[in-house]
Amino acid sequence: MTNVLIVLSDYLFNNFGLAIIALTIVVNVAMYPLTMKQVRATKAMQAIQPKLAELKKKYGKDKERMGREQMKLYKESGMSPAGCVVPMLVQMPIWIALFYSIRGLLPLAPEGLLKLSQLLYSWDVVYSMVPLGEGFLWLNLAVPDSILVLPILVGGTMWVQQKMTMTPTADPKQQAQSRMMLWLMPLLFAFITLQFPSGLALFWVTSSVIRIAIQYFVTGWGGLISTAAKKQVTRDRRYKERIAQVEEAPSDDVEVTKEEEGLDYGKPGDKRQDRGGGYPTRSRATKPQPRRGRGHRPKRR
Repeated sequence: MTNVLIVLSDYLFNNFGLAIIALTIVVNVAMYPLTMKQVRATKAMQAIQPKLAELKKKYGKDKERMGREQMKLYKESGMSPAGCVVPMLVQMPIWIALFYSIRGLLPLAPEGLLKLSQLLYSWDVVYSMVPLGEGFLWLNLAVPDSILVLPILVGGTMWVQQKMTMTPTADPKQQAQSRMMLWLMPLLFAFITLQFPSGLALFWVTSSVIRIAIQYFVTGWGGLISTAAKKQVTRDRRYKERIAQVEEAPSDDVEVTKEEEGLDYGKPGDKRQDRGGGYPTRSRATKPQPRRGRGHRPKRR
């Protein structure tokens, strides 16, 4: 990957920052099937979490029985726990190789150039490009970002990515662990970014943005939007659909539900005639009769 980055820099206007972004995109596209498999397996695992919690509550003391029931549930759901782990294990060597390639191409000492020369192919374009240009936007890719923009972007994009994969759980211990990991990992990587060259931080930000896009394509915003906000979005969507339905329907036959009208009478799906009045009128007008005493007798005719 070291030589690929150098060649990409040559084609991308001698810009090493663009080469990092381009190679990160290419690697993500190449591993897209594995990434999709991992995301879908994670989504399926989250979907059966309530059932797993029930099994844990029911067979918590019988570990062997609980294991059998879990495997049975996995089989019925058509998924395997390894589906969440295996794609990630396959991708890890590729990401590690890309990480060290970027780091090796940005040496801060002459000894680094000597080590780099041992990794280069005997291509004219490769030797003509070394050492690479270190400037990209406001950054010096060989040193940490001094104005802290990249550390904030690294931590922020990683937080969004993890938040999208979170699902609510009734277990307080698991919920506390999820909240801790939600903040611990982004803060840890943001701190690491302060110690490493900006080229690596640029690679992390690009990877996180691509993964956020893939996650959104599969699961939407996921845990990034709260439950109350999701319900409000659903209500707004239904309300707009209802308005469109009423506008297209004939004016004398409109289906009205209590949820939409906010009324306490009737049942959802009742139909009423839209005749301009909210209540039915009396067919005959009755006059109030005066009260008579006990001794009053009706006159004979």
